[in-house]
Amino acid sequence: MDNLDRDKMTDKHRDKLYKIYDAHIHLDSYPAERRDSLLAEAAVEGVAGLVAVSMDLASCEENRRLASRYPGLVLPAYGRHPEQPALERDGPELTRLCDWIRARAAEDEPFAIGEVGLPYYLRAETERLGESFDEAPYLLQLERFVGLAAELNRPIVLHAVYEDAEKALDLLEKHRVRDAHFHWFKGAASTVERMARYGCYVSFTPDVLYEPDIRELASSYPLERIMAETDGPWPFEGPFAGRETVPSMARDVVREIAFLRRMSEEEAGERLAENTRRFYRWFEP
Repeated sequence: MDNLDRDKMTDKHRDKLYKIYDAHIHLDSYPAERRDSLLAEAAVEGVAGLVAVSMDLASCEENRRLASRYPGLVLPAYGRHPEQPALERDGPELTRLCDWIRARAAEDEPFAIGEVGLPYYLRAETERLGESFDEAPYLLQLERFVGLAAELNRPIVLHAVYEDAEKALDLLEKHRVRDAHFHWFKGAASTVERMARYGCYVSFTPDVLYEPDIRELASSYPLERIMAETDGPWPFEGPFAGRETVPSMARDVVREIAFLRRMSEEEAGERLAENTRRFYRWFEP
């Protein structure tokens, strides 16, 4: 299929607003005055659900508020992003966060655990500056969250790329957590094979339109374990340069995956939507 064929496929399906899901977005990182209009626009653009991941306790609280304000559209994920100082495994701050998450489960609220993982980029930058980096506190923090996902029977959203994915997989296997979503993943073929065997899900961002390694992974990873995301408000390059990242860009991801896999856009959209509903359990078709 050449570029002309792709353009024809795009034109054919442009007006079909099949349901899409943004499986990973930092909703609370948008300016407060932008959030309501962003969600209203997303709904008009056929976005049926967004997974709003959290950075820390304050972020969790805001995402919970947004989920309460937009039930059925916003699904919160509670945790602590790893690209910041780790909390002590049994310290008061991490204990307070985990207890807060347990309270949400006790109230039978829908949520996932995330965004949690390991600090690949923070570690790489620290080492680039010639400084040592102690990963142990981050591994202990991640194990606390993996254990919490097992305890509460909740899906977990992971920031774990390259060799960090292997460490995360070790913890998932140790705690028998099967519902694992690796967002914006990059890594070795051997790691990808291990993730696929374990049944992990992978989500792709708009950079699937222009990053060769991401395009290759999107072409080959098991279709039944693929989702679309934006990681907004993170900005993208290529055709998205200078544009605000919005949830409807998940449709661009779907469209490109359809092209890469020689599928119709509508079929790809339906498959990725079903994958997201299945993984996150509570999204209604």
